[in-house]
Amino acid sequence: MCDTAGHSVLSLKETAEKWARKVNIDSVSKLNDRVKDGGSLELILVCEAMQQNAIYELAKQIVRENKRVILIAGPSSAGKTTFSHRLRIQLQTMGLHPHAIAVDNYFVNREDNPKDENGNYDFECMEALDVDKLNDDLLTLLEGKELELPVFNFKIGRREYHGDRLKIENQDVLILEGIHSLNPAMTHSLNKEDKYKIYISPLNQIHIDEDTKVSTMDSRLLRRMVRDYRTRGHGVEKTLSMWNSVRKGEEKYIFPYESEADAMFNSGLLYEYGVIKPLARPLLELVPEESVYYQDAKRLKIFIGQFEEIPSADIPLNSILREFVGGGCFQI
Repeated sequence: MCDTAGHSVLSLKETAEKWARKVNIDSVSKLNDRVKDGGSLELILVCEAMQQNAIYELAKQIVRENKRVILIAGPSSAGKTTFSHRLRIQLQTMGLHPHAIAVDNYFVNREDNPKDENGNYDFECMEALDVDKLNDDLLTLLEGKELELPVFNFKIGRREYHGDRLKIENQDVLILEGIHSLNPAMTHSLNKEDKYKIYISPLNQIHIDEDTKVSTMDSRLLRRMVRDYRTRGHGVEKTLSMWNSVRKGEEKYIFPYESEADAMFNSGLLYEYGVIKPLARPLLELVPEESVYYQDAKRLKIFIGQFEEIPSADIPLNSILREFVGGGCFQI
């Protein structure tokens, strides 16, 4: 796969295999052996360093190609928010001035929001966004003109203006993160040369046995369970009840545009299962046998039970994993 400038785009699978070779861990048993031998802290530091190197390479390419608008998309629980913060900081070290543009502030007013087949508001479809207004504002900024950015009031379902003004110059870049960011229709008025699209998703090439690899979907689901409980008070059953809908949205709005990306970023961390285990397992055990989600919870409990525990205290404050287990340095 190549990006628009002719660079080779390393796939998530290739990146995951490369990282696994570097630490010589391609199976659950090897990971557990490393932890039992007291090597978990060094493994954490190496995994985090490999991700930081990847962020540095992305930032270097953005600077080299003089990109003005960075578009980030990926499935649920990929760690998009923390990644955006870390990329922003890396770009600052290279002399750029990044500004985050919250796509959610460009929702159409509630009465204009489309509804799904059940009569509920569909907040994930492209028509839920005022795409024309977003494009007009981005073009105005890229032309060096000042404008007032909107703020969407979710309580009343309307866009408002509170005096948040922005004007950018040559060293400024705009960062947009959202489910439609890789869809060309979302930024249809912008020159292709100004845009740099990044697809982010977690992938670890760890084998459970000769025929079975760790499921990326299960990794994301466990991340989401832990985060939903910590930030929203949702139990496992609540998270599982929403998962099919989340997956349908990804299949419809995210995965079809993966090939539009100029770069792929692997947000998976080989050590994350050992950190998530002591947080996820007690939540999974609360699902009663009579629940329709009991078998799913049982399967995930067996899966996560295969890993040796790793203390979360050793995780860096800016780690993508902090977005899910908490204690990070970014406001999320």
